Amino acid sequence: MDTVALKRELIKRISDIDDAEFLNAIKTLLAYKKKEPYINLTDKQEEELLMASEEGRKGNYTSQAEMYKKESVGREMGRTQLP
Repeated sequence: MDTVALKRELIKRISDIDDAEFLNAIKTLLAYKKKEPYINLTDKQEEELLMASEEGRKGNYTSQAEMYKKESVGREMGRTQLP
């Protein structure tokens, strides 16, 4: 089935649905596919997320195992918070 025929089929099937909850679920799936923001972020928040993502791609991160190890060492030294 080509994309035009598939779109027609989907439109027909969606137009037959009367369940608002189900239609909202479809809307959510379509919004996710379009990569629309799920939440509204400030420009600063968006910038921070992009920077954090870039740092992760560069390998500048601490694994969960490393964090557990640091936390364990901190507790042994009597600390209540990580350094």
